[in-house]
Order: sequence, then structure tokens, then C-alpha cells
Amino acid sequence: MILAIDIGNSNITVGLYSEDKMLHFWRLSTMRSATADDLGVKMRALLDTNSVSLSGIQAVVYGSVVPPLDEPFERMCRRYMDVVPLQVEPGVKTGIDVKYDSPREVGADRIANAVAAGEKWGGPAVIVDFGTATTFDILSAGKEYVGGIILPGVGISTEALFRQAARLPRIDLTVPGRAIGTNTIDSMRSGIVYGYAGAVDSLVGQATSELNEKPKRVVATGGWAKVIAPECDTIDEVDAYLTLEGLRIIYMRNQMI
Repeated sequence: MILAIDIGNSNITVGLYSEDKMLHFWRLSTMRSATADDLGVKMRALLDTNSVSLSGIQAVVYGSVVPPLDEPFERMCRRYMDVVPLQVEPGVKTGIDVKYDSPREVGADRIANAVAAGEKWGGPAVIVDFGTATTFDILSAGKEYVGGIILPGVGISTEALFRQAARLPRIDLTVPGRAIGTNTIDSMRSGIVYGYAGAVDSLVGQATSELNEKPKRVVATGGWAKVIAPECDTIDEVDAYLTLEGLRIIYMRNQMI
């Protein structure tokens, strides 16, 4: 069995695979100060809950945008699973040509998203990842990674309103059902949900114009996708496991070298 792990700024998502089939999925809060033992205890607890032993893990692949956790994850895999993990980083075979000015700047999660989208649908494609940041990754017809777009994430924006505006409360983000709010909370919900949906549609439209070709798929992923994506006109579908699937595919491609 293979563990695919996406270490994000807010959450760590974990997928357990048997060949190309996902058996289990977990989402954890990211703790930047976690030690190898912290991580090992958590991983053992997750696997035990589903009657899977650490010794049953044959391989681990991970992508990280949190450098302080890279070394603890490496040590955890070696100590608790006796596995040398594959980290998705520059030099690892991905199967896509990154056209960024400096390819090293592109996060492992974004590369994994592009790999999975290219494998599932081909190009051109647009991937919108609603994470700590909202990122757009653009694939050409030839499945080249031609660039992207980054804007502040939904959670960051919601929290900023609470922290920077003295009279605005912290809110749970749900779809208000109408744009014109009749109270402060619904007004905030409207601004965030419909504002982001409008921003996504506008940016997807502009990216499509610059590609000069309609994308085969505009797919959303990330923790906030289930809230915002249904309000977008341009998003074709939501794939909650897209990043993990991309990590799994990258692992398999590196076994074929």
C-alpha cells in the first residue's frame, strides 16, 4: 500500500492507496512544530482506526509547502514505517514541462494538481485550488504547465475581516442564498462567497482568453471548494482528492525510471 501525503499551510491530507484505488482519506490540522514522533503517533492512530498496520505501508510520497515539516516527515517515515519517502521537489520526474520563469517556485501541490488533471482530462485545463491561498494552475493543449494565478485564500480573507475591522464578527462561512444581506453576518457571507465566485469566473475567463482555446476541464479542489465552487459558472467539477492523486501518479512515474 502507498501513502500519499500533501503537507499544506493549514491542513495535511493523507490518502491510502492500493495500487490506483484510494482506500482511506484523512485531513489533519498542520502543526509546524510537530516532531517525527508526533507525526508517527498520529499516523499510527489513523491507520489503526482502519485496521492497517504501519508495516503494511510499502511506499510514501509527499509534497510539502511547509519546509519546517520536511525533515520530521522524512524521519517519521524511516523510523515508524521503515520506508524512504519520495518528496516531490525539483529533479523528481513529473511528466510535465513547467514553463514558469523559475520552475522551482511552483509548489509541489500545484505540480501534483497539474499532473493529475493532465492524466485524467488532458489539456488545456484549469485547476482552481481553494486552500490557504486560492491558486489557479493552467495546462496548455500539450499538457505543459504554462503558469498560474494566486490570490488570498477564502479563510484568510474571512479571518482578516474579523481581525482588522473592529465591529465585524468571526463567522462560519456558508452560502447565504442571496447577495443582498439583511444583517452583518449574511452580508459578510455574501461578500466572501459571491465575491470569490465572481473572481474565479473572471480569472478563468481571462486565462481562457489567453490560452485561445476553451479548457477541456475547469476543476476545483481544496478545502473551500465545496462552498465556493457550486456558485461558480465556470467550474465543471470538484475533485477533493486531485492533489493526492497527482502525488500517487508522480510516485508511479518515478518507479518507471
